[in-house]
Amino acid sequence: MGSDPATNSGESNVVNWFEIPVSDMDRAIAFYQTVFAKELTKMEVSGEGLAMFPYNPGNPNATGALIKSANEQPSAIGTMVYFTCADLSAELSRVESSGGKILKEKTSIGEHGFIAHFQDPEGNKAGMHSMV
Repeated sequence: MGSDPATNSGESNVVNWFEIPVSDMDRAIAFYQTVFAKELTKMEVSGEGLAMFPYNPGNPNATGALIKSANEQPSAIGTMVYFTCADLSAELSRVESSGGKILKEKTSIGEHGFIAHFQDPEGNKAGMHSMV
């Protein structure tokens, strides 16, 4: 099934987009903009409300959006998105004051850096990753 990823250096990473379901778009935008200190861009696509995270073409990692849709609902179970941070301590320090909940404090994963988990005000579980 597929070939060795180490030999496919010209291929893109497997993930290129994510969506985080929300029930209250304004509350969710305020939370993510405050925690990650990034401006989200509101738009509507096919009748569904989106708020896109910044996208920098040519840079590594994926981007995505918050989505408000009758077909999607927030959840603390299932697939989890990890946000890249320079030092996740800064972002983690803003989670609770922005209406979220820290689920896992900054935790070492050895040579791969550090992770933390949080729940946003919508009920979604997500993670953060940094090398320091």
